[in-house]
Parts: sequence; structure tokens; C-alpha cells
Amino acid sequence: MKLSDWAKQQGIAYITAWRWFKAGKLPVSATKTPSGAILVDPTPVDAKEAWVYARVSSYPKKADLDRQAERCSEFCRTRGWEVRKVVKEIASGMNDARPKLLKLLGAKPTRIVVEHKDRLTRFGFGYFAVLLPMLGCELVVINRDKDDRDDLMKDLVAIITSFCCRLYGLRRGKSKAKEIKEAVCEEPSK
Repeated sequence: MKLSDWAKQQGIAYITAWRWFKAGKLPVSATKTPSGAILVDPTPVDAKEAWVYARVSSYPKKADLDRQAERCSEFCRTRGWEVRKVVKEIASGMNDARPKLLKLLGAKPTRIVVEHKDRLTRFGFGYFAVLLPMLGCELVVINRDKDDRDDLMKDLVAIITSFCCRLYGLRRGKSKAKEIKEAVCEEPSK
């Protein structure tokens, strides 16, 4: 496609696209013909790469983590995508502070591949599905749930589990504080 058509499609001025081409900063591959026309391949240069994200919730499931990562990598290979990096993490899907996921997102990947939605996050997947494409990242989920009812039930269970964990954590904190207070207030016996 011509550079002018590509610029119009991207919503930028032709002169801006031309300057990017001259500076070598065009996000797609382009060539100049002998007649001086600039032809653009609209496929982004890095559209052939993918980042794999695999997650399990506990260490005893580590073997499943390796199998999950391998299935995602195989999925990428069958589509001709080069796996740039495989990120494996052992952490709860309800936890917002997952260092490996945050590092992956900070690297600004162009495509993230996960096996199931809940491997990325247990709750709030819709936010990822909307925001990542806005940031230029395609989110590929290999196995999507077909039934919305199953999806809602999984979300409900995840919410209840999260609140139970927080509640038990508070109780544990109160009982620990009580034990410490008793230990401190206890008079030494003679």
C-alpha cells in the first residue's frame, strides 16, 4: 500500500509518515521504489512475535506450569509466531502484585498468549481485554469458555474465596495480637 494510504488509515498526516520513513522510525516495513513511491507493508514488523504467560497458584502444581507453557509455545509455533519470552509464575490469580506479570506488561509486548483467561487473572479479565489492545498489545486466549454461566460461576467463586482469605487473615492477625499481648502482660512466675 502507498505511504499516503497508510498514513490516512493510521489517522496521521502524510508528512508525518514521510518524516518517520526518512528517520527509520516507521512501525511497519516500507521500501522506496525507483520511481520514488514509498510502499508500506501494513503488517507491523514485530507481528510475528509473541510472549507466553503461564501461571499456577501453588508450588505443588509446578509440573502443570511447565506443561501449560509448552502448550502455549506450541500454539505460537503452529501460527508461525516466534516466542520471544516465556514467563512462568507461581502466584494467586487474585493477587494484583505479581512481579513477573508486571515486568511482562512493562516490556510492552505486542502479543501475549495465555492458555485460559483465569491464567492471566481470576477476576477482571475484561479490563485486560479492553486495555491491552489500546496499548498496542494483542491478547490471545487459547481456550475460551463457551458458556457465560460457567464464567460467572467461576468469578463468583473467586470473589468468595478472596473475601474468605482476607477474613481469615484478619482473624489470624487478631489472635496473634492477643497472644503477644498476653505474653507481654504475663507476670513472670517466681
